[in-house]
Amino acid sequence: MSDDRTADLAARAAHRHIVVIGGGIGGLVAARECAKVGMQVTLLEAADELGGAIRRADLDGVTVDAGAESYATRGGYVRDLLDELGLSDRIVTPNPAGAWLVGAPGADAAPLPKGGILGIPANPFADDVRRIIGWGGAWRAYVDRLRPPLTIGQERSLGALVAKRMGAKVRDLLVAPVTAGVYSADPDDVDTEVAAPGLNEALTRAGSLSGGVAQLLADRADRAKKAPGSAVEGIAGGMSLLVDALAADLGELGAVIRTGAAVDAIAPAGEGWIVTVPVASDDDVDAVQHKTLEADAVIVATAEPAARRLLESHVDGLGDQGEAPQIEIVSLLLHAPALDAAPRGTGVLTVPGSHTAKALTHSSAKWGWVLESAGGRHVVRVSFGAQGEPAATAALDDDAAARLALSEASAMLGVTLPESALIAAHRARFTQSQPASLIGAATRRRELRAAVERSVSLGAVGAWLSGTGLAQVVPDATAEADRVRRALLWGSDGHLSTP
Repeated sequence: MSDDRTADLAARAAHRHIVVIGGGIGGLVAARECAKVGMQVTLLEAADELGGAIRRADLDGVTVDAGAESYATRGGYVRDLLDELGLSDRIVTPNPAGAWLVGAPGADAAPLPKGGILGIPANPFADDVRRIIGWGGAWRAYVDRLRPPLTIGQERSLGALVAKRMGAKVRDLLVAPVTAGVYSADPDDVDTEVAAPGLNEALTRAGSLSGGVAQLLADRADRAKKAPGSAVEGIAGGMSLLVDALAADLGELGAVIRTGAAVDAIAPAGEGWIVTVPVASDDDVDAVQHKTLEADAVIVATAEPAARRLLESHVDGLGDQGEAPQIEIVSLLLHAPALDAAPRGTGVLTVPGSHTAKALTHSSAKWGWVLESAGGRHVVRVSFGAQGEPAATAALDDDAAARLALSEASAMLGVTLPESALIAAHRARFTQSQPASLIGAATRRRELRAAVERSVSLGAVGAWLSGTGLAQVVPDATAEADRVRRALLWGSDGHLSTP
């Protein structure tokens, strides 16, 4: 492109105004992509703080992650973003000790078996597997090797596949705790190909489910040799440092960020949009006025309920909202010397129905930076709620929620934790997007994305469209912002558009 054409493009970008509604990671990334090319960007966040599912909490001077605490390294998207923002030196990996499993009938708490995928064992007779499912469960699982292989793609349900091949004990005692802890979902509702890509094909090649798992594990080991590294990483100091860095970068790029700015509505106006934001009246504290912003394009980056409210009048084919799990995470700062030895590794998963809490993370055992920050104390995070099951803490006040979390932590960690051990607590509530691993979720998301893309000046990003996790949200937000900004700069015919 000639210098004159580049200058012309830059001048056109400077005359374009994009409003991004929502200040979670999706909104921040989308806003940054538009600001990077010189566009005017205004980001509006309803809450008083940016971050969405990434939140920080202060526990008696100890800063911890109250929401997302790590990111998947697949694709390299998040690491690339951290590199761009100058956070590479803060990237850390978790303690590889792994989690434990509690709640299996007739079995003591035990380390979660290694050598499996989503809890499906490659060897049902391995000591760490048999310790949980017993000899009877191990022999039933071995029947898998005597059964004929399934046709590729014949069984979409992960739970149904495991139960048919290896029996109910493997499904209920090994797989269900993992899908509940990772996806907040029942294994019967999890799509095999989404949660474990290639498993059906590997089963067919190997002739058994356990053999297919072994093949996939071998493939992963080969890839790890070529590109060694952890499957997940975190940020020393907390994931909120990513939010801070994105916000600072947006400021340097000239973007305007407003928190406490809940958008009432968006409406088309000519070739652009009008965004309406309620504001308090200067003359009457009980009165509400409305401020409007003109925009050439709007990117909606809120959680699904708010996004649908804004989009429904302008986008055909949104369909119905899927069920979204209500999750609560209670973080506890404890004086508990008995936890110094990390008696249950980096955390605990529970067999569904055995405990009120769904999972526990021993953060000061999992992350070295948390251990150092806690100064001899311990941080644990107790999670409540799953798909189709509200959080047990939902109707409790904060003090009662903290006491329940402490009681559950004591039971799950196998350590007596009296109320006197509790130094500080923090409670965070989330409406989690429907897990991308659920059967039908991938098709639903493709249809939603196609519906939004029919409008060249309207975009939408977030976990409800991309799937949960930064490794999915970041590249999706980048691509959607690129689609919208290209349409503004080049027009639908591929030629430079007129401001």
